[in-house]
Amino acid sequence: MNSLVMALVAFILYIIAYHTYGKYLARKIFGLREDVVTPAHELEDGVDYVPTRKEIVFGHHFTSIAGLGPIVGPAIAIIWGWLPAILWVVLGSIFMGAVHDFGALVASLRNKGKSIGELTSELVNPRTRTLFFLIIFFALWIVIAVFAMIMGILFNLYPQAVFPVWMEIPIALWLGWMVYKRNANVTVLSIVAIILMYVTVVIGAYWPLKMPSFLGLSSIEIWLIILLVYSFIASTLPVWTLLQPRDYINAHELMIVMALLILGIFVAHPKMVAPAVNHNPVGAPTLWPFLFVVIACGAISGFHSLVSSGTSAKQIDKETDAQFVGYGGMLMEGALATLVIVAVAAGIGIKYVTKDGAVLMGFQAWNTHYSSWLAAAGLGSKLTAFITGSANLIESLKIPYAIAVTIMGVFIVSFAGTTLDTATRIQRYVLGEFFTDIKLPAFANRYAATFIAVLTAGLLAFAQKGGKGALVLWPLFGTVNQLLAGLALLVTTVYLAKKKKPIVFTLIPMVFMVFMTGWAMVKNIIDFQAKHNYLLFSIGLVVFLLEIWMIIEAVLALNKYLKQPKEVETVAEEASE
Repeated sequence: MNSLVMALVAFILYIIAYHTYGKYLARKIFGLREDVVTPAHELEDGVDYVPTRKEIVFGHHFTSIAGLGPIVGPAIAIIWGWLPAILWVVLGSIFMGAVHDFGALVASLRNKGKSIGELTSELVNPRTRTLFFLIIFFALWIVIAVFAMIMGILFNLYPQAVFPVWMEIPIALWLGWMVYKRNANVTVLSIVAIILMYVTVVIGAYWPLKMPSFLGLSSIEIWLIILLVYSFIASTLPVWTLLQPRDYINAHELMIVMALLILGIFVAHPKMVAPAVNHNPVGAPTLWPFLFVVIACGAISGFHSLVSSGTSAKQIDKETDAQFVGYGGMLMEGALATLVIVAVAAGIGIKYVTKDGAVLMGFQAWNTHYSSWLAAAGLGSKLTAFITGSANLIESLKIPYAIAVTIMGVFIVSFAGTTLDTATRIQRYVLGEFFTDIKLPAFANRYAATFIAVLTAGLLAFAQKGGKGALVLWPLFGTVNQLLAGLALLVTTVYLAKKKKPIVFTLIPMVFMVFMTGWAMVKNIIDFQAKHNYLLFSIGLVVFLLEIWMIIEAVLALNKYLKQPKEVETVAEEASE
């Protein structure tokens, strides 16, 4: 199949979905209203609660939910064939992921910007909130430690990205200051900022910077320490100073990368050299249910509910902006995942250079890289497939290959940094809410909570030499993250039931996600036991039991709300819509 046709069909479906299904959810199910006072206005503090233009919130939200997820997931899942990957990305984004993100955002907007975990206290019961807190803390704990390490690895792999990525910080600080303190034109400043960003990219391409070992610490360990310190500073600063403008720049960077890839597809229009379906890849787990765990971001991811309810809900200016930010942000991520599939299923076939210098093309190129699950599963392997395929597409536009690789390297590291920033900030919110609820306010302020978030992640990372301690727990993250998506959909379903709104739109995705990822979790737990990996077996079993417990509690609450008659205020709300 021609990659251009596939990409066009996917993009058209995203556009149609936004203007039909997304609009129906916004108007008829969630009943968004422009005259409602949002938490950003009601609780405005200039630090976390900051009313913001929807375009800027979109940039922050999109880059926060994306990170490396929509890249590494499709880049490994393509081993089962491009057809199941693209079907899950397109249909999952439209009917599950976008509904999940949108629902979590609206539920938080209607509850003072509280996180999805905190909402369970009001919608289900306080006991369930504690269960959800443990699951969320565990997931974010791993994310912070792993992504700090990943950025260190990426800086080693792509030293040409070091200068541009760190120069983005002063550019973002300048942009935030000019917009919020000088009331300057954000459009003009955005153009200037992105030009400055790409000037640093060109400099970085010819001035790679390598971190040396120091005091017995490897370069990755040094980067890890630097990045954790940076995360503490970035996560305690007011959101408008660094987080928003940096994410806004990253969003523009992404748009440029996506535009280059789309133009590359139009010019090169390579054929899909990967098989449509590959039933039995060597060493791979079964397609069902693991496709729905491997491709998370790009289809549906529990981490997104933490972003929607953790940071984005605190910045929405008007309630009606939620469709653009929540539903639209997920569809944009689906579009990115679509381009990743094209890059690793078609672009890689244009030219692939092996370690011994041989140049391969077509199916032979793809098959060499994806010869087995083990060969394709490592981080370097996933990113190599994407960067090679993408650089081939960009090179078709007569852009030098070295520049194309640097553009993609900076793009990947920038998005990994956004994930690290956002995960640290969300962990701070989650810890702050938890300590407030258990009457320990001394640990709830932003400095103490952020310190705990960073310290615990650092301890996990350095539990093993090389800062790779979090990799011990990483095999659990995929299923925990996707079960978190099912739980977030469950909480949103309870919210809709309480408001006497139709629940089928969140109930069906919830049942699908809980079943598929529960199935995957059970298979993983059995595998851990068979391999005598009792650490992962024990933790996986505990997490799985906690989630089952929470599901039971939530289902009981859902049943209670479904049996209750419509409340007077709910009828009044509907009459005013």
